[in-house]
Amino acid sequence: MNLALIIIIVVAVVLAIVGGLNSALSWLLWVALIVGVIALIAFLFRVIGGSRRV
Repeated sequence: MNLALIIIIVVAVVLAIVGGLNSALSWLLWVALIVGVIALIAFLFRVIGGSRRV
């Protein structure tokens, strides 16, 4: 996996935890979901496209 993709996933998990613990910051849960979906799409494009580098 790409380092940037791993960082995005970690940030999404941290935001989901923080958003789940504090109801006043519930919007962070939505941000975490959006970032997680973006990371998932990037991962799927990487898997489907394959690595064309030699």
